[in-house]
Amino acid sequence: MDLEARVLLFSCTDPARPEDGHWWFTPGGGVEDGESVQDAARREAFEETGLVVADLGPPVHRRHASFDFEGVHYEQDDVFFLVRVERHLVDDRAWTDDERRVMTGHRWWSEAELAATDETVYPIGLVDLLREIGAFEGHGPT
Repeated sequence: MDLEARVLLFSCTDPARPEDGHWWFTPGGGVEDGESVQDAARREAFEETGLVVADLGPPVHRRHASFDFEGVHYEQDDVFFLVRVERHLVDDRAWTDDERRVMTGHRWWSEAELAATDETVYPIGLVDLLREIGAFEGHGPT
């Protein structure tokens, strides 16, 4: 989240199911062998955005996700952190070939934009979660 309480989300599509369109999701990814959840979050933040994140703070949300992507079924436990950063241009130089193939864009979303969108955003209920933890406090609807 930037200092104006905008949330960076990425857009993605499943090449195996183009009829499903695209959806938006928070930066992040899998935990590699021997890596803590915090280390994975820092690595993924750098790989997907170019940001070096030193302090993650405590997790703000956890969920179990079950989904299919490119014909493979996934069961995963997600851990979310809220990190305040200066708004910046996303650096995609560390993206994998797979990420380049399925990622269709990114943008910074305001609270009002998240609340009003009819597009699919993961995790479901993101704007409500951010409101519950006070992420938008002091910034007002934008």
